[in-house]
Amino acid sequence: MKKGITALSPIIVFVLFYLVTSIIAGDFYKIPITVAFMVSSIYAIIIFRDRPLMQRINSYSRGAATEQMMLMIWIFVLAGAFAHSAKSMGSIDATVNLALSFLPAQMIFAGMFLAACFISLSIGTSVGTIAALTPIAVGLAQETGTDLAMMTAIIVGGSLFGDNLSFISDTTIMATQTQGCRLSDKFRVNSFLVFPAAIVILVVYVFLGQGTHAPQQIGPVEWIKVVPYITVLVTAICGMNVMAVLTLGIILCGIIGLSTGSFQDVYQWFGAMGDGIMSMGELIIVTMMAGGMLELIKQQGGIDFIIRQLTRRVSSKRGAELSIAALVSLVDMCTANNTVAILTVGDISKQIGDRYGVDNKKCASILDTFSCFVQGIIPYGAQLLIAAGLAAISPVSMLPYIYYAYALGLAALLAILFRYPKRYS
Repeated sequence: MKKGITALSPIIVFVLFYLVTSIIAGDFYKIPITVAFMVSSIYAIIIFRDRPLMQRINSYSRGAATEQMMLMIWIFVLAGAFAHSAKSMGSIDATVNLALSFLPAQMIFAGMFLAACFISLSIGTSVGTIAALTPIAVGLAQETGTDLAMMTAIIVGGSLFGDNLSFISDTTIMATQTQGCRLSDKFRVNSFLVFPAAIVILVVYVFLGQGTHAPQQIGPVEWIKVVPYITVLVTAICGMNVMAVLTLGIILCGIIGLSTGSFQDVYQWFGAMGDGIMSMGELIIVTMMAGGMLELIKQQGGIDFIIRQLTRRVSSKRGAELSIAALVSLVDMCTANNTVAILTVGDISKQIGDRYGVDNKKCASILDTFSCFVQGIIPYGAQLLIAAGLAAISPVSMLPYIYYAYALGLAALLAILFRYPKRYS
């Protein structure tokens, strides 16, 4: 017990350090999240003394540079280069003017949420959706005078819809593979939870948007400058790899920017890309430090400890479902990756489900839904980090506004407690 708590203590140190110092300062923007991760990472290397110091540092470094971490970082680099190139050549202004021309001001919130839901469902990735839509959300927030953190959180919430439900989402594929059920069956169970939550939040956004004021003047729509965003969205929906999508977007920004005179020369375009990549610096550092710290926690048995503690007192079907939900949620908090969390606990969840008669389709739904819920509310997860990086805000500032994530988590919990849908419970 003591060893297990010690293994998880770096996460406790991170949370306490960030919260306590922010509360004392009276400002969550005052304490850089990089400093909180640096303190907890140093603590993790010091506290785990079972190996020589250099071996601990090497383990930390391997965790910071795993294949999945590096892939995430390359996406961040390309997203930064694309976002800043598009902004410099006028794509954001043109897209915002286009959106304001078609959407009444009071429907901006609902419209952005629907767009994020549709795109994430089509492309199966929340990160790709956030990278594509956040710059537009930032521009709309500035034009309509709405809260930037809230507008960005709407995109994050909508992106979780498709991450949880899409047939081509890696979490859906992983959940169904580990539980031995078909994608269509898991989709059917999930839809009972996801669609009611999404409809409720859509109605909330319609009401919240009633007080939104339209800008006094809407500029002309330069259609040619909207092409990079349209291309990114269409190619992503068609299933192109997110890195290829962002690379294509960067090239289009350069071609259109140079042809319209938005970029005076190719060096100005390169400069815009460089500025965008540099703006992702904090995000990349946080990603690597989180990966290193979580690797040490895993090696010390922190995740195994969580699994043992949650499964030792299960005695009923409802208890089995709750333990699976808690299991994947806690492991997701420790790994900051919902796909990895499902992979980590998938086999033991199948064993728990089989032992207590949990329908494998319901089990897959629980794994996917709770992992997506947690992934959407941890400030060190990829979704909040990339949204915060693109919007130049703190990831913590979005937490009060990610309504869909909370609705999703609540719907999933109520489904377990009230045995819903009964056909699969």
